[in-house]
Amino acid sequence: MSASYLASELNAAYLWGNLQHAEAICQQRLALWELYFKKLSPLMAQGKFELPTVPAGCQHNGHIFYIKLNNPQERQTLQEHLAAQHIETATHYVPLHSSQAGQRYGRFHGEDRYTTQESQRLLRLPLFYGLAVEQVERVCAILEQSFATE
Repeated sequence: MSASYLASELNAAYLWGNLQHAEAICQQRLALWELYFKKLSPLMAQGKFELPTVPAGCQHNGHIFYIKLNNPQERQTLQEHLAAQHIETATHYVPLHSSQAGQRYGRFHGEDRYTTQESQRLLRLPLFYGLAVEQVERVCAILEQSFATE
């Protein structure tokens, strides 16, 4: 049995439209990423969470913006608080060895000093093309308020 993994004409048309505006889309995402970073840096300086790092000499495309809380309980509490404010967040990077397939077919070699711990701390904030600056500022303001009440 053979399979075709070509995009449908509808999907190709959608992709073509996005590709024609790729530079603007990327620039808008990067601007929102930078706004998050600037607004949340004071909280990072206070030790509330970690922000993404971009190594010197490297660049990124603003694909996602995340914070890493100090522990999984803080992440859960904050995620629930943001959800109550109608702010959708997501976790990310489930370690392969923790996935159903990984548990069934794989195995972990060595010591898990970072993988599980880091994945349980990471919380993705909203970042998508079309997200308004005001929405990013609202997310940051709610984060500031929630950490000010600790």
